[in-house]
Amino acid sequence: MKYPAFVKYMLLSVTSVFVFSSCSNSSGPTALQSIPTAFGNIGQVVVVADNDVWEGAVGDTLQYYYSSAYLILPQPEPIFDLVHFTPEDLAKEPTRRELRNYIFVGNMNDESSPTTQMMLDDLGEESIRSARESGKLIPKVGKDKWARGQLTVYQFGFSEDDLIRGLIDNFDVIVNRIRRSDRDRVDATVYIGGENGSLNALVREKMGIRLRVPKDYSLALDNDDVIWMRRETEESSSNILLKKISYKNQNQLTRESIKAIRDSVGLYVSSEIEDTYMKINDVDLPMFFEVKNMNKLYAVEARGIWEIENDYMGGPFVSYLIHNPKENSLVFIDGFLHAPGKDKRNMMMMIEHVLQTVEAL
Repeated sequence: MKYPAFVKYMLLSVTSVFVFSSCSNSSGPTALQSIPTAFGNIGQVVVVADNDVWEGAVGDTLQYYYSSAYLILPQPEPIFDLVHFTPEDLAKEPTRRELRNYIFVGNMNDESSPTTQMMLDDLGEESIRSARESGKLIPKVGKDKWARGQLTVYQFGFSEDDLIRGLIDNFDVIVNRIRRSDRDRVDATVYIGGENGSLNALVREKMGIRLRVPKDYSLALDNDDVIWMRRETEESSSNILLKKISYKNQNQLTRESIKAIRDSVGLYVSSEIEDTYMKINDVDLPMFFEVKNMNKLYAVEARGIWEIENDYMGGPFVSYLIHNPKENSLVFIDGFLHAPGKDKRNMMMMIEHVLQTVEAL
């Protein structure tokens, strides 16, 4: 049969598409498939494991570490919200494969395990053989397995003891990797309305640093050396305090120093009752202290609980005292939250995200 020229062109184009598709990886998306975008709540992690693994000592280890308390909140909230699915659960409901963060946990010696078979398909026998010979239980990381923006972490071992040891030894690495995966989602949420250009400029002028202040923050106080910005909703009050201090020596970057600075700045914050002010409460819960690197700037960090003296108000805070060598100064930057009766973990994560955008000019 003879076809007009334009029909021949159409047939050739369609044939080319199917030839291209047939060369694609059968387990992954092809040119004819739409790839969904991963979804899910910030801080949510899906654990893919067989039921006997999840319900045994390995599952207990996972929950003990990955559901441990977020540092530091007035009422305990977990670092991550864990959800457990078996491979069969994932197959039953396709949307369960479109969440953001997954940890696969499997005993590679259990050939009857559906999770083991899934991990073998993803990682390859050579990768597992190499790990067995080296004795190193380093987790493998994948991206975009079933959806864009998706993280998959594979923690494998060759016995139950291996899995427990791997989960404990690699805990910090996996937590940091999941937090990096969530960072884009947190950033999009915090800056959904953009940035507040006037507050950005004020911080640059008075503090000598860059800070990405979200659009929905407003100025609460601007005096000689202190700036207070806040975001108010019906449920919560998110706050950022900044103070610039002359740098003299390394002795200023101590636990005692950052506590004293925060308590001095807290005098600007009060309730509607007279003779009230904010201070650190490190009696009922400890104040944690740590040395940090803030975008190549030396800093110390303090985390704890604040309260209003002579009133019944309190909440979590995180403070950084940062050395800015370009100006030979210290910048104190603090985020605190007041959200009575509400979960605070994600709100504190968003405040921290803003503080961690700090950079030297």
